[in-house]
Amino acid sequence: MRQKFYALFALLVLSLGILAGCGSTTEKAEDNKSTEGQTEQAAFPVTIKDALDNEVVIEEEPTSIISLIPSNTEIIYELGLGDKVVGLTTNDTYPEETAEVEKVGDFNIDVEKVIALNPDLVLAHESSATSSEAGFQQMRDAGIAVFIVNDAVNFEDVYDTIGIIGQLTGTTEAAEALTADMKAKIDEIKEKAATVTEKKKVYIEISPSPDIYSVGKNTFMDVMLQTINAENATGDLDGWPSIDQESILERNPDVIIATYNYIEDPVGQLMAREGWADVSAIKNKQVVAVNPDLVNRPGPRVVEGVEELAKAVYPEVFNN
Repeated sequence: MRQKFYALFALLVLSLGILAGCGSTTEKAEDNKSTEGQTEQAAFPVTIKDALDNEVVIEEEPTSIISLIPSNTEIIYELGLGDKVVGLTTNDTYPEETAEVEKVGDFNIDVEKVIALNPDLVLAHESSATSSEAGFQQMRDAGIAVFIVNDAVNFEDVYDTIGIIGQLTGTTEAAEALTADMKAKIDEIKEKAATVTEKKKVYIEISPSPDIYSVGKNTFMDVMLQTINAENATGDLDGWPSIDQESILERNPDVIIATYNYIEDPVGQLMAREGWADVSAIKNKQVVAVNPDLVNRPGPRVVEGVEELAKAVYPEVFNN
């Protein structure tokens, strides 16, 4: 049950960014010359507004960082900052080095432990901003800079988040290089997807029976489907809707994607689901389970997530 809760939490988190901006820079950091690849020095202090419009001042380049959500963590490590990470949550599973880092909680953060680790910067997330506000204020009162990163609902939001974290940590050049590489790969995927002649209808299931949840419009995963030139079977709904089996049968998807791995053999269970034998995806055995971390964490690996979806939906195009 705990794993199921996490799968839903990780995806529901993405929907909250619809209402919030991604933060704006009020005093953009100026880069000095890069000295060692990803360790370029940026001008400090840096002042940036976070997702809740709080003005956060970073006086000096951070030497110790705590991340409170996996998407931020993956960005930090991709920017070459792994040696500065002093605290993470138990939900952080990538890269492998995260296993060796001190844990400061799961969905509930141990505020006292965070303060005891005395980081220069805590990267929090908009999804927990309201429920954890008292704890964040305790951290601020202890002299710790807390930056609330926005929820991303599209690729531009992810690029912006990477750029902001780059400014906060003095790794702007590495952030720019990373986003440029991601954009190039997404463009390649779009170019291949444009060759698709028969658009497929895709049903994404993020939680299985009996409590079935899917993916609607205004979500990151809906954008992923648009990118690969596929139709979202539940795209007429909003956010992360609960959906009944009858409604799914009426939509008759060509492909079914499972984005959970906490039950045994999700593909087998979907194929054997009672009453679904006449669904096109079931009849044609177009049911695939994808790595949930690649499709529900809006960070550097979203490109891999899009590629995995593309291969699942259009293997004849993307497996060549």
